[in-house]
Parts: sequence; structure tokens; C-alpha cells
Amino acid sequence: MGKIAIIAGREFNERVRKKSFIITTILMPIAFVALMFVPALMMNIGSDEQHRIVVVDQSGMVGERMADTKSIDFTPSDKSVEELTAAPEEIFGILVVGSDVFTNPSNVQLLTYESSTINIESEISEQIASIIESEKLKSYNIEDIDSILAAIETNVSLKVRQLNESGEAQDSSSILNIALAYIFGFLIYMFVFLYGNMVMQGVIEEKSNKVMEVMVSSVKPFQLMMGKILGIASVAVTQFVIWVVFILVVGAAAMSLLGVDEMMAAAQASAAMDPAALTQSANIPAIDDEMLSIISSVTNPAYLLRIFGGFLIYFIGGYLLYAAMFAAVGSAVDNEKDTNNLQLPITIPLMLALFVMLSAMQDPHGPLAFWFSIIPFTSPIVMMVRLPYGVPGWELALSVGLLVVTFIGIVYLAGKIYRVGVFMYGKKPTLGELIKWSRYKY
Repeated sequence: MGKIAIIAGREFNERVRKKSFIITTILMPIAFVALMFVPALMMNIGSDEQHRIVVVDQSGMVGERMADTKSIDFTPSDKSVEELTAAPEEIFGILVVGSDVFTNPSNVQLLTYESSTINIESEISEQIASIIESEKLKSYNIEDIDSILAAIETNVSLKVRQLNESGEAQDSSSILNIALAYIFGFLIYMFVFLYGNMVMQGVIEEKSNKVMEVMVSSVKPFQLMMGKILGIASVAVTQFVIWVVFILVVGAAAMSLLGVDEMMAAAQASAAMDPAALTQSANIPAIDDEMLSIISSVTNPAYLLRIFGGFLIYFIGGYLLYAAMFAAVGSAVDNEKDTNNLQLPITIPLMLALFVMLSAMQDPHGPLAFWFSIIPFTSPIVMMVRLPYGVPGWELALSVGLLVVTFIGIVYLAGKIYRVGVFMYGKKPTLGELIKWSRYKY
């Protein structure tokens, strides 16, 4: 164990001193935050350009009622399509509404001089649909139909609370659950693949530089493999801890600037059914039930422990499992180009888990999500998707237990391949040969 610790320490010291480690550690949380917020910000900013669309209304009932929007300027015209196209104006396009649009809603055509967008098409379709619906309602001769429709319009705000094993109701947010499921499931996939490849590349580099031959004279190949795996694992954990601290610090500052502390107080007051506490500050912004559920969940220590504790367990377990296989592949080849075929059996379960993750987000307790969260090669990703929704204790214990047992077995087999592979040069082994090496007795 002492030699393994020395090798792990060497791997750790070498990698944390690299510029790539420092740059990745700094940029990754920034990129992660940007990935979440920049697209939404860009969508909100949008473009101030207004597209002028000439409306040729053959029905005589639609053109004058098309309302201008932020992005579209509707201009009714008495000209025909042929006249407009014969003498092109500075317009975005021509909207042609058929004479039988009320009986045939598909008889609507948009002719554009440049590529259209989904937002423009949606705005046009919604307005025309609303006009047609309004005309159809008028045909029933109901007096004051607009006032009646306005009076009966109702928005239902559904507050969801989940019962735990003791029967106690706790706030639950499907939006928060699906967001965390996607984020943490994808992070497990990314980290396992990234750091597993790092192990493989390190083994290939040392083998090609003949460093391996010197090192195995004083340590056993198995100790060398485990030292590299654990050393890079410590780098990953260090990076993860730095990212968590960074996110907590930045998150605390953002919460203070946005007044989220008051929102949390409001959420707690709402949970306690204390109206007086809810109105004690005039500065507290209006909060809907969904936001209250989100705030209540993210301030629940048990919920946070389940998510972050599960992430740490499944990241370490998934990494150790796949890193052993990546190390075995790295020891069997002389350069990274030769790893493509041998990596395929390793990457297939990871990719499969990523696809199942999308299904599990919709049905976290279904049979597909259950079995793939138990199978060790896919459980690190799929179980992380299920954790925000709540998982029975026995399923979690079975999943972790199988992951540990499988890791031990894979390390044993990978160690056998590693012993042979580190001394093999000039030959590109096949998958069958690797399996053959794993059966050798020592």
C-alpha cells in the first residue's frame, strides 16, 4: 500500500502543477454557469429588428386584424401576390391568406425573401388561429362572448408535496428535479470519460517513453496501475471540491445581490403557514408556488446531502470502474491511435447510460430506469438521474454494493491485462487477446 500511495502522490503532484489543471479548474465553473444562463439571457435580449410582412388577405377577415408584435410589422395590401413579387419592396415576406381559411385553416402561405425563423412562424400561426376561433365563436350568436371568455379564463397553480416514508409532506419541485437530474447525470458521464481517458493517456505516454520499464523494476505492475488510478482520482476530487467552494461563494454573493435571503424567509413562512411573516417586508418580491418549492428544496439539508453525497459516491465508484478498464487499454497499445477499437466496449455502456438518462428523467421509477440504475456499468449515470426524485434505501444499497463488487472484479481482470500489456511493444492487440491475457494465471 505504501508504494501505491507514493505513485498516487507522484501522479497528483505532477498533474495539479500543470497549467492545464489550473486553467480547467478556473474555467470549468465559469463555462458551466455560462452554459446555463447565457442561452436564456441571449433569448431574452433577442433582436430589436422588426420584420415587415405584407398581408394579402383573400378572405377579407384576417389582414386588418393582424396585430404588430415586437418582431413583426404586418402591412395589409390590396395588391395581388403577382404584383408584389413583380415589383419587390423592402420587405421580409408576403403572407397569403386563402379565401376559405375559416373552413380550411391550412390555406395560409408565407413567402419570404430570406430564411424564416420558428418564432416568426409561431407568432403568425397563433394570431391567425385566434382570429379564426373568435369568428367561429361569434357564429353561435352568444352575446358578450369576449367578456364571458375573459371571466371563465382560469390559471391553476399546482402545489406539489411529496410524502416521505414517515408520512410527512415535503415540498417537491419537478423543475428542480429534472434540472438536477440532467446536470449531475451529465457531469458523471463527462467526468468519468474525461478522467478515465486521462489514466489511459498517462499509461500510453509512460510506456512509449520507456519510463514504465524503469518503474516496474521497483514496483509491481498492479501497484503501478492502482497508483495511477488513485492519483488521478485525487486530482478529480480536488478539482470537484474547488468547484463546489467556488459555486457556493459565487452563489452566496448572487443570492445576496438578488435578495434571495428574503425569498427564502418567505418560503419558510409559507411552509409554516405564517401570513404575517410573509408580509413583514414590503421588499419581498412575489413568489409563485413553484419557486417556493425550489427554494424550500435547495435549503433542505437532507435533500442536499442526498444529491451531493450520491454524486460523490457514484463519481468515485464510476471513475474507479472505468479507469481500470482505460488503464488496461492504455497498457496494451503503443500510441493513442491504436485505442479506438479497444475503447468501443468501454464507451458503449457510457453512451447507453446517457440515452437511458433522458428516458429516466421522464419516468425515474420505471423498469428501464430501475434496471439501468442497478447495472454497475450504467448505474453511476442513471442512478444520479433518479436521486433527486427519491430512491428507496434498498435500491441504493443494492446499486452501490454491485458497483463496488464489479469494480473489484474489473480491477482484478484489468490488473492481469496490465501485467502483460506494459511489456508488449510493436503489436496492436485485439479484444480477444485482451480477454486471453485476463485469463492468465500468475
